[in-house]
Amino acid sequence: MWKRSLALPVTLVAIALGFLFSLQIETHKSVSDAELINQQRMASMKNILANAQKENTRLKEDNKTLAAQLDKARKEGGINPKVLAELDQLKMMDGTMAVQGPGVQISIDDRQQDHKEVVPLSTEDLARIVNTLKFAGAEAISINNQRIVATTDIVLSGTSTILINRVPVSKASGLPYEINAIGDQATLVDYFSNLEGEILKLKGVTVSITRKVVGVPSYKGSYSFKQAKP
Repeated sequence: MWKRSLALPVTLVAIALGFLFSLQIETHKSVSDAELINQQRMASMKNILANAQKENTRLKEDNKTLAAQLDKARKEGGINPKVLAELDQLKMMDGTMAVQGPGVQISIDDRQQDHKEVVPLSTEDLARIVNTLKFAGAEAISINNQRIVATTDIVLSGTSTILINRVPVSKASGLPYEINAIGDQATLVDYFSNLEGEILKLKGVTVSITRKVVGVPSYKGSYSFKQAKP
């Protein structure tokens, strides 16, 4: 009699234990699958970043070779001075020539400081700053030594690294940015301070802008036109 009275509770306990054991196995499998997917994504982003850095190195070498050939042609007097002057003008316009002149140097530090709440700069913040400086008449702009040209892209790689011209310039933890812009100093200061400076300060970042003669490096990439024709 007592065996029959215990049969039902024992059966229910066995069923419950079996369900919990099965649930634990499924949960462990789901966690393992999520970790595997995350690892695959990270590996993919690392490959993309490595390929971009490799391509950037190759483009720099090509630029160096072409610059040496041009200098050699100049020294040999094989190119008309007028043509050379027009070529220099075009190179300044497309960003493939380093330039310097009066302008501003903007320093932005979005790292955590003294336990102060700081919102790191996003790709949208950087793009908006560039557009504001262009609107103010900037003739040449660089961010952390990356020249801003017509084809420049400012994108987020993975969840932490900002790329400009496919070159890493920042991480999620933040870092100092140095933005150089050549143009009318008063206009650049006015536009940046009123349209961007106050917004950045509200985010907790440290911002300063200085009038000075600045240098803007050349664009190290290359232009490739597959569809557009002259």
